[in-house]
Amino acid sequence: MALSEELARIGPNATTRPFWEACLRRELRIQRCGSCGRFRHPPLPGCPHCGSAESEWPLVSGRGRIHSFTIVHHPALPFLAEAVPYNVVVVSLDDAPGARMISNLLDAEPGELRIDLPVEVWWDEAGPDVVLPCFRRAR
Repeated sequence: MALSEELARIGPNATTRPFWEACLRRELRIQRCGSCGRFRHPPLPGCPHCGSAESEWPLVSGRGRIHSFTIVHHPALPFLAEAVPYNVVVVSLDDAPGARMISNLLDAEPGELRIDLPVEVWWDEAGPDVVLPCFRRAR
C-alpha cells in the first residue's frame, strides 16, 4: 500500500468533515470562527479565543510561506519507513491569518527548504475518495 494511501485511512470526524469534503473538490477551506472571525487549523469544535461553537469554512487560495520545517529520518510509523527521509512543513497561509497547516513540500530536496519559502497547495490523490492537501513551491 502506498504511503499516501496509508495516511488516507485516517478518516474525518464531525469536526473535520467540511475540510475533507472540500479537499475532495480540490478546494482549500479553513475553519473560521463565526463570532470573532479568527481562523483556526486544524479544525476544532469551538473557538479557543471566544468560546463560540459557530464556524464557517471560507475558500482560501492555498498560497503561503513555510513557517517551519523538519526533515524526518526516523519514521514515526512503520508504514512511513519507505519514505524517509521526508519533509514536514508548517505553512502560514496568506489569506487565513493565524492558521498554519502541517503537510509536506513535494517538489524540494531537503537542502532546498527554507523558512519563508513561498508555496502553494498541491493536491495528492491518495486513494479512492481521498485527496490530501500538500504543497509545492509557488509558481
